[in-house]
Amino acid sequence: MTDFRSWEQVDLPLEPGATVLIGPNGRGKTNLLEAIGYVATLGSHRVATDAPLVRHGCERALVRVAVVNEGRELTVELEIAPGRANRARVNRGAVGRPRDVLGILRTVLFSPEDLALVRGDPGERRRFLDELLVQRAPRYAGVRADYDKVLRQRNALLKTAGRRKGGDDPYALSTLDAWDKHLATAGAQLLAARLNLVADLAPHTAAAYADVAPDSRPAHIGYRCSLGPALPAEYGDPDGARVQPEPLAQILLDALGESRSAELERGVSLVGPHRDELELVLGDAPAKGYASQGESWSFALALRLGSYELLRAESGGEPVLLLDDVFAELDRKRRSRLAEVAAGAEQVIVTAAVEEDVPSELAGVRFAVSEGEVTRA
Repeated sequence: MTDFRSWEQVDLPLEPGATVLIGPNGRGKTNLLEAIGYVATLGSHRVATDAPLVRHGCERALVRVAVVNEGRELTVELEIAPGRANRARVNRGAVGRPRDVLGILRTVLFSPEDLALVRGDPGERRRFLDELLVQRAPRYAGVRADYDKVLRQRNALLKTAGRRKGGDDPYALSTLDAWDKHLATAGAQLLAARLNLVADLAPHTAAAYADVAPDSRPAHIGYRCSLGPALPAEYGDPDGARVQPEPLAQILLDALGESRSAELERGVSLVGPHRDELELVLGDAPAKGYASQGESWSFALALRLGSYELLRAESGGEPVLLLDDVFAELDRKRRSRLAEVAAGAEQVIVTAAVEEDVPSELAGVRFAVSEGEVTRA
């Protein structure tokens, strides 16, 4: 890395198995994991924009990784330049768009921020789903981008049309019809993919929660759609079949038409995947607001472990497991379960403030992280 976060320059050799980065807080351990995760997702688990990722006073940051997957080695380089277009290279050759590198490296990261998956707002859980979706099938990065672009333009038109003649501007309304079709098409693709993902992730998450919290109520996840009764039950519970976007597009288009007057009045789109929710349930109660601190941590951990098992079971090689200072947050039982999974991973990278926070199961390479330096212990 060059000029990424607090690091002016660092070259970190990573091997299969466990690598543990040990050092006091504020020395840049999390920044190292953040850079690895950025290559996998083109986003940070800590901030919403790229600007904080560039070292203060610098114009750009560079992250370069060598990825070995099923015997094939690829070098990925990302240039992060806030205010300008980021650039990407694979094996020293430029690619058309940074998102073309998605899928080369897959990671699952568990960090203290994950408590927001249970206790935060629905946007945190939608982001979790969409990032996992892109790791599973990189083409959905384009679907997400298309949907977000259409949504922004449609919302802008709703605000404009709602202010003109009480929402009766014929030109604005005809233009809105066109944007409705675009939103329904992109939204149906995203919705179908999320429904399929939740159906596949649910058993892994339930099993992981039972492992880490065997004395707790059973956990399960579901998908609550803004279409409400307009979405037939079979689409939300496909019984093993893949949900297809085509029938969803018409349902979404009809729902947009029915909600138009309310949308014009409020100036925002009220129907679509941006209004949906990943439901987390313990027993018969929602986890948010009813789960204890320990249960919330268990559910967050189960979501990440479930994601890991789902990606691991599919083609494309095992994901790299990134554990950012989480063992200090967990009790003995949860720490032991996470260590058990991590010990069996093809590659796991762990950060900890002190050696005592790292379970003995994770014997591996140790690095000491100090101010601006990483040395093998």
